[in-house]
Amino acid sequence: MAKAKSSTDRRCRGRPQLRPDDETRQIIYEAARHEFSASGYAATSTEMVARRAGVSTKTLYRLIPNKAALFEGMVSDRLDRFLSDFNLHAADHADIDDALNATLMACADLTLDKEVVALQRIVLQETGQFSDLAATFYKNGIARISAALADWLRVQMKRGLVKLDDADEAAGILLGMVASAPRRAAMFGGLPLPTHSEIEQRVRTCASLFLRGCRVDGRGDDAG
Repeated sequence: MAKAKSSTDRRCRGRPQLRPDDETRQIIYEAARHEFSASGYAATSTEMVARRAGVSTKTLYRLIPNKAALFEGMVSDRLDRFLSDFNLHAADHADIDDALNATLMACADLTLDKEVVALQRIVLQETGQFSDLAATFYKNGIARISAALADWLRVQMKRGLVKLDDADEAAGILLGMVASAPRRAAMFGGLPLPTHSEIEQRVRTCASLFLRGCRVDGRGDDAG
């Protein structure tokens, strides 16, 4: 006759496996990104996000206190992951042309991502009602991308590959060249965002124009 299972065995079989809070928080941020993009800030509730994430509202509130913190954390999380990839792209190539192309593609992959553009549209539409939205998006999004690109440009200056008066200003100009026009066309003109191949072509053009003015190898303005 088979032995009866102990109460300890029964409890272990029925007990759900615990998931680390960091992993749960990541799942919540991903769900929030989809909900905010689809429904807008005002219409998105924490209950909707919890349902999409497959967690209870009690769990969500234990990890993230309110909707404002959820939005801020979601933007920061997206940028944290982008900046990690950004550094890898920047270090992959010794040649300045390849390095700048890879770096600008990393920027474009985020700034022209359809969900990021949708979030930007939400910020513009609802900042009057939720005044902290624009500041959060700028601080955790736009400013951090520009600062990361400026840091990368300073590394290229130290390597003696480019010459710039102001790396921060140059970073803003580069980001504007790559993303501003197609993003405005999508947000205000209702046009589709560029395809990956179209973004690659735009990045190559922007990188070429930029290096033509600041390269230090005999092909830029510093050529004798």
